[in-house]
Parts: sequence; C-alpha cells; structure tokens
Amino acid sequence: MRFSNKLRVLMALMVCAAFMAAAPAYAKDKKVRVYKGKPAKYVFLFIGDGMGLPQKGATEAFTGEQLIMNSFPAQGMTTTFAADRFITGSAASATSIASGQKTNIGMLGMAPNQKHVKSIAEMAKADGKKVGIVSSVSIDHATPAAFYAHVPTRGQYYDIDVALSESDFDFFGGGGLKDVTNKKKNSKNYKGNALELIKNAGYNVVTDKDEFMALKPADGKVISWNAWLQDSKALPYAMDMRPQDITLPEFTAKAIEMLDNSKGFFLMVEGGKIDWACHANDAAAFIQNTIAFDNSIAKAVEFAKKHPEETLIVVTGDHECGGLTLGFAGTKYGSYYDALKPQTISFQQFSDQVVKLWKEEHKGNASFEDFQPTITHFFGLEFEGDAKKNPLVVKDYQLAMLKEAYGRTMNDEKIKDPELYNLYGEYDPLTVTITHVLNNNAGLGWTSYKHTGVPVATSAMGVGSSSFNGYYDNIDIAYKIMAVMGMTPKVHAAINNAEFAAN
Repeated sequence: MRFSNKLRVLMALMVCAAFMAAAPAYAKDKKVRVYKGKPAKYVFLFIGDGMGLPQKGATEAFTGEQLIMNSFPAQGMTTTFAADRFITGSAASATSIASGQKTNIGMLGMAPNQKHVKSIAEMAKADGKKVGIVSSVSIDHATPAAFYAHVPTRGQYYDIDVALSESDFDFFGGGGLKDVTNKKKNSKNYKGNALELIKNAGYNVVTDKDEFMALKPADGKVISWNAWLQDSKALPYAMDMRPQDITLPEFTAKAIEMLDNSKGFFLMVEGGKIDWACHANDAAAFIQNTIAFDNSIAKAVEFAKKHPEETLIVVTGDHECGGLTLGFAGTKYGSYYDALKPQTISFQQFSDQVVKLWKEEHKGNASFEDFQPTITHFFGLEFEGDAKKNPLVVKDYQLAMLKEAYGRTMNDEKIKDPELYNLYGEYDPLTVTITHVLNNNAGLGWTSYKHTGVPVATSAMGVGSSSFNGYYDNIDIAYKIMAVMGMTPKVHAAINNAEFAAN
C-alpha cells in the first residue's frame, strides 16, 4: 500500500503525538505550591485504592449524600503515572505518595536504581511523632508497605513483614500478614518467623474484637487484624461483614486513640478493597467499601474539630481501577442506582461460598433455570417482567450471556482465550456476568479489569490544606505533606540502604 508524502508526514505526527500523550512526563523544575506556616501536629493521609472520580460520583449517586471527603475546602486533581509505565500500580503510586520518589512498577520505598528513600511516615517517626498504618487489605500489601518497607518487588511479603517488625511504628491495623515464614522463597535474608520477630519487637498481636476495643494507649505498640480474613489476608468486604468483625472505621478510631500524644502523630489509612471490587467490576461492593472509607475519614474529622489549628487531613486515590463510566450505552442517559441496593453479598462471597456450594451439590444435574432464584435472592435480578420499566429485569440478550457463563462455571472452564478474558477477566464467569448485567442496567459501565491512567482527586482540610488545591502529580502530595510537617519538601535518602534480593 502506497501513501503520499503529506499522508506519511501526517501519520508520523499522529504517532508522535500519541506517544507523547501516553509516555510519562513530569517537569522536574516546576514550582510546587507548599505550605510555609506553623507545622501541623497531627497529620492524616487517607488513600482510596482504585478510587477515581467515577467511584466517588457513583457512591454519592447511590447514597444521595455528599461524601465527607468531597466536602473538604481544598480540592485538587492528581496525575498518577509510574516511572516506567503510564498506567501505574499501587506499589509505584504509593511510593510516590509516601516519599515523593517516582519509581518503577512493583517497587516499594526505592528509586528505579534501587536506592532506598525515606517515607513521610518514617520521617514523622524520626521526628518524635507516633505513627500508625491501617488498611482493609493485608498490612504488608503494596500501599501500606510503601510507608515502612524498601524492596524491589512488592511480592516479597516476607521481607516486608520483617521490615514491619523493624519499623518501630506504633500501630498497625486491618488485614493480616501474607508470608511470615518465607513460603514464597523469594527472600535471601531469612531472619526467622516474621510474626515472632514482630512479637519480639514489642508488638501486642490482637485479633479478637472485644480485646481490640478494650485497647488503651498504655498497652504500647499494637498490630491487630480481624479474626476473619476473607481473601488474601484482607478484611471482608464491607457488605459481607458480621457484627463480630472489626470495621475500617473502628480500626481508624482505635488508631487515633492509641496514637494521640503530646508530640503528635502521622496516620495513613487505606481503603484497599475499593480497588479489589473494581478489579472484579462489582459496583455494589466498591460503593459499600467507599462508604466505609468515608466513614473512616469521619473519625479523623471528629478529631480535627477538637484540634482545628493543629491537624491536616489529606484524602487521595493511588489510581482509578476498572475504567468505570457513569453511563452505559444500553440505558442511554438513564441512571438507576437504586437497582444496586438489592445486592446483599460481594462477588467474593458469592463465588467463594454460594457458587462453590452449588457446584458441589448440583454439578451435572442442575440447569440455569434452577439457579435463577439464587441470583434473585442475592442480587435482586428478576427473570420475569418488563425490562423497559424495571432495570432489575434481565433482558433476552443478557439471559443468553448468563446461561453461557453458567455453563462455563459449572464446567470449571479455564479462561485463556483473549476474547473470553474481555468478558470475564480472571473471575468466575457466572459471578462477573451477574455483576455486569446488574451494573449495566443501573447505568454503569466497565472497560477494564485493571487500573487506568486517568487523574484522581485529592482533597484536604486543616493546616496547610490550601496548598492541595490545583493540578499536580502524586509526588507533590508527599512534598506538600512534608512541608506541613515542617520538613524539607524533597526526596530524602534512607540511612539504611541495604538492598533485599529479588527473585
């Protein structure tokens, strides 16, 4: 095929423009607006993992109320790219937020050349403040680990657990620990069972809710996780929690109680399962977890009202997840978020328990029609009625999709074909098809099972909060917080620069 010279030039310019739009770029010499007044005594940083503007917007549309984080006086927009990829991951993004250092995908607490950098949590501890880390996923997962660990690969959970034991931070709460015995064999620096190292470092390990609620500051350093860890050592999804479970707001409130002291504190709280629900394209699950996250922020706001001249609260996301759109082709301009309210169980609980039990009891001798009442019970979808008047009624083409997915689930079909991946991702075909049908009928669309590169919102209230207005990169969040804490806003090299060996 031949092209004219003008067309060749036009094509070259288009390719160049597309590359420039996708490639990470950041002006190192640009001026960053930072606070220059009296340092804050208490600093809160809330990170909604996977929480972009669509997630916040959908949650407000669902509840009919403004999120507390959206009521803050300072509102900014934040870019999220990694050093080596436009669409970031939690490790690279959390490292940027925690230290001001751009790094590669998968790296924690270090620059791309593996030089260790100090997090704002470590700096706060060195400055005499107490420090707490809370997350709804495992406490050694990428986002929380970026504040106390320095490893080239986020999957080095054993090394991260050892780093936790050596951090001397005062409070860890939420999910559990993923590899205290180095089962993955990806550490060449084995020091013994990491949980024993944590105990030997003076931490009280608490998993019972009554014992947790009774904790007092005099009890010293604490690491606590919920007794039931639903998946990958994480807290249950908010909609699956039982009365005996410790919620993210309860972990946050207890952290504040345990950390409060005359020298002040730094507390990072992550809403990690917002991201996980979005990976699975489950709108009801991410909405309920966003509500729990916002209720955690409310605990900080309560504290700030008692210390208005000494407190900073910052809320951000590390990236958007799922490519969520507040609108779906099938509903045109229609939005019916009430259709999400009958869902009473997360995708995880449904696939792990309901679908698993059904397969065990009915494999080979139960039709999709037999399973329909179960879908109606847990998700509210109906198989009779007028789909034009009721968004919960399954349309004919959706019924065909559900039947096909049911067959794949019952036959334990492995999803390897790229076309099928677009339909189901890496999730149970039936479960993800149910959430797709429900979400689409509510007026929500998904484009990905992974992260996206859109900017996220950052909001702030309290001391120095006005510096968080505007449009800036995620490394600037670290610089701005450093300035509010009275520290030089730059990347700080860690004193201990020993490197752990990766796989």
